[in-house]
Amino acid sequence: MIRNLLRGGVAGAAGTTVLNAVTYADMAYRGRGSSGAPGEVVDRLADDTGHPVPGSGDTRTNRLTGLGALSGIAAGCGTGVAVALLHGAGLRLPWWLGGPLTGALAMAAADLPLAGTGVSDPRTWSAKDWASDVVPHLAYGLVTYAVATSGGNRG
Repeated sequence: MIRNLLRGGVAGAAGTTVLNAVTYADMAYRGRGSSGAPGEVVDRLADDTGHPVPGSGDTRTNRLTGLGALSGIAAGCGTGVAVALLHGAGLRLPWWLGGPLTGALAMAAADLPLAGTGVSDPRTWSAKDWASDVVPHLAYGLVTYAVATSGGNRG
């Protein structure tokens, strides 16, 4: 069990690194800016729970940016742990199915809070918006699944 938890955390961290690299490469290629949506989600959730993020001006904005990025890392590592635990419990999928499903799980972990808090509505996204979300999450899923399921049946 501990081995699966560790493998999953490492898998999620590796996948998150790849997701970030693909995202930053897309930003560099297209010249697009970074998204403030993760920080907005954190802001709304913090307010909703009665624990607003302190500060004002740039200090508060920087905190929200940092907390948004950390929430993405947590979601990425958490997804990796979940996949490794499922693998350790006997769920065995071929890479071509497990990788994309892992990416879809991570994408849901990112996009459902966006929709739930009203920060963004995926139903209104353009094809480019969807590509900017799907491609990095697919890369995340393939890497995370490969690492999370490495080591055979040792559990």
